[in-house]
Parts: sequence; structure tokens; C-alpha cells
Amino acid sequence: MDSALIPKGVKRCPLWQFALFIGAVSAVLGWGVYAMLLCWFKGLNQTNMNDYYGFALWIWADLAVIAIGGGAFFTGLLKYIFGKDDLKNIINYAVLIGFICYSSALLILAIDIGQPLRGWFIFWHANVHSMLTEVAFCLTCYFGVLTIEYIPLILENRQIDRVPFFHHLSHNMHEIMAVFAATGAFLSFFHQGSLGGVAGVLFGRPFAFREGLLVWPWTFFLFTWSAAACGPCFTILVTKITEAVTRKKLVKDNAIELLAKISGWMILTYIIAKTIDTWYWAKVLAPSKGLTMMDFYSNNPLYGIWILITEIVICGFVPAFILITKKGRKNSLALWIAVTLAVVGVCLNRWVMVLQVLAIPVMTFDIWAMYFPSWQEIATTILPVAYGIILIALSYRYLPVFPNEAELNPLEPLPVEDQEPSELLGDQERELIPAEA
Repeated sequence: MDSALIPKGVKRCPLWQFALFIGAVSAVLGWGVYAMLLCWFKGLNQTNMNDYYGFALWIWADLAVIAIGGGAFFTGLLKYIFGKDDLKNIINYAVLIGFICYSSALLILAIDIGQPLRGWFIFWHANVHSMLTEVAFCLTCYFGVLTIEYIPLILENRQIDRVPFFHHLSHNMHEIMAVFAATGAFLSFFHQGSLGGVAGVLFGRPFAFREGLLVWPWTFFLFTWSAAACGPCFTILVTKITEAVTRKKLVKDNAIELLAKISGWMILTYIIAKTIDTWYWAKVLAPSKGLTMMDFYSNNPLYGIWILITEIVICGFVPAFILITKKGRKNSLALWIAVTLAVVGVCLNRWVMVLQVLAIPVMTFDIWAMYFPSWQEIATTILPVAYGIILIALSYRYLPVFPNEAELNPLEPLPVEDQEPSELLGDQERELIPAEA
């Protein structure tokens, strides 16, 4: 029965191996679910958040997965709106990764509010002056868009596709996918930006506060820019990890190289803008508040000046220069390094804009506030990772996520049910079959 659900023309591991793998990851998932239930039934006293850290590990994880999930909207924009047809080989996986990231972001928010039964207040009693309200609306709507984009992939399952209604529904949804891609790009622009805007309007936190254009601080545009730049790198990274685990070539090189090239130029332009922003903040904004740049960095290992150098130089300019060069993109090791650094860089940026902002003393009697998450926070942050691994494994096994997999692995023996009758015969028996004229 299991083999009848596997896409035609490809090979998968035995069911018992797959079940063993899913069981091991499900144990981690169960640990996270237990911690989540503790937070829901006992409250946020299960965390180590305090008067300094109202935003903590969860909000960092939320902003990080939203940023790296940006590969879905940007890849969809390139494929359906700008006509980059080479990306058709990776667009399914980009949508799947985006679906996982955004569903994880909504799950984290549901845990963070502490009272999930009142989550509907965000929509029914919306604070129209709050950027977080706009973020919640856009996140929910874009998750709906990703769900619509993911449904055709589910309908293409080998058995589901045999039902005429589902076959035609999937085909028709593919025909109008450009509309959803454009809608997703529009929604993503605003919620990515508003997450940055929340930090940029914190007048009482000079480390985060920025001036800007009209009602938008510069961080609004920097957050959107960084997500569009580094999100595709996460898509490439997960694709490469999947290829390494399955020991197969799953995506054509031209799709990977095109996405890497565009991402490289996006990272370069973003990191130049980020450098200018940092310089202006250090030379103009901070002094205007009576502070110096080094007032915002501590001698403790968590918030030292190293974090700025790592974000801009090591995780910014280095991956950008690798990805914009043809030689760098074609070198497997260099590509691995570049996309990994880019993903670390955007996650580090979100860490700084969530946690370092709150750690810096703003009153004369304040101290550098250190923070370490409770095990419940760690478990619920790992929970989406386990959930994502399971969904990727199930999708890879039963859905045609990679349309070129059979083509790229021609020497792979097909499952028995996929072979032609003549392929099941021995050499001597095959010789007895008359050749067709």
C-alpha cells in the first residue's frame, strides 16, 4: 500500500526505516508539545522572561523563521511574476519550506500569547494603531496563500491524482498560481517590514530607534530586504541538506545557481545599506541621544562588538561575494558556506533586534540584563524544527516535490509496480520477445 503512494519513477527507503526515522523525530516533537501544554495550562511563569525581557527566545525564533521563510514569497515572485522559468524545479520545495516556516511562526505566536483561547481577540478587537496587529493579519493571510499554493502538490499525490475532480482542480490551481504569488509578495512586504518597524519606532531604545521615510523607519525596509535576500539561501541550504540525506540529485544546477546569483546580489545591496545605516546610527543618531556606539556593546561574551562584525562582515559581505561570482556558486563547498553564513546572518540580525535591544541599560541605575531561556522555551522553540522535518519527510516520500528527480537519477532501479512488463523479465526471457518493427 505504501509503495502505491510513492511518486512514479522514483525510489524510497523501506517503510520500516522511514517509520523509525519519523518515530525518533516525533519523540522530540512530543517533548515540545508537552512544554507547550505546560505554557498554556500553567501560564508564562514557565518561562524566564521578566521585566527586562518581555520579548525573548520565542519572538526571536518567530522573526527568524519568518525571515528565512521569505524564500517562498521571493522565489514565487521570481518564478510567476518575473518569469524565471528555471526556478520551476525548486518552486515546490520553496513553497513547502515557506509553509513550514509560516505555520511555525503562527504556532510560536499562539504559545507566546499565553492564553490561546483569546487569540481571536487579535482579529475581533484589533488595535488598528498597532504594527503587531498588521503583522498578525498579514501573517495569517499569507499562511492562507501558502496553503493554497501547497494544496496542488498534495493533489498530485499518485493516488489522489487518479480522481478526476482532484486532477482537474490541481491543474486549474496551477493555472492561476501567479495571482497567489503576487498576493503573497504584497502581504510579505508589509509584514516583513512591520516586524522591523516595531523595533525602529522604539524611542526609548536608542539601539533600535531609527529615523525614516514618512511613517516608516529604515528598519522597515531593511527587514524586508534581508528576508528577500537571505530567504532563498535557506531554501538552497535545506535543498542541499535533503540531497545529502537522500544521497540523490534533486534539483538541477541551473535553478540553484540562478537563485544563488540573485540572492547574492540582494545580500550585497542589503549589507551595503545595512552598513550605511549602522554608520549613520553610530555617528549621528546615538550621539544625538548623548551616547556613543560602544555604550551599546558589553564586555560580556553575549553582546560584545563581535556580534556586529559577525553580522555585517562574516555573514554579510563574505556570502555576498561568494554568491555573486560564478566560480563561487559552482563550487559545492563554497556554496554550502555562503548559504549557511547568510542564514546565520539574518537570524543573528533578528537576535540583535529582539534581545540585545532589551539587554542594553537605558537608565543610569540599570545594568546589562542577561537572559537564559527555560527548558520549556527551548523545547517549544525546537518543536517547529521537529514538525518541519516530519512534514518535509512525508512530502518528499509521498508527493512529487522535485519534478526532475527521476530524470536526475536515471540509474536508480524503479519500484516493481513502476516497471514495464518487459523490465521484469530475465535476459533470456527478454530475448524471446520479438522486437517491434
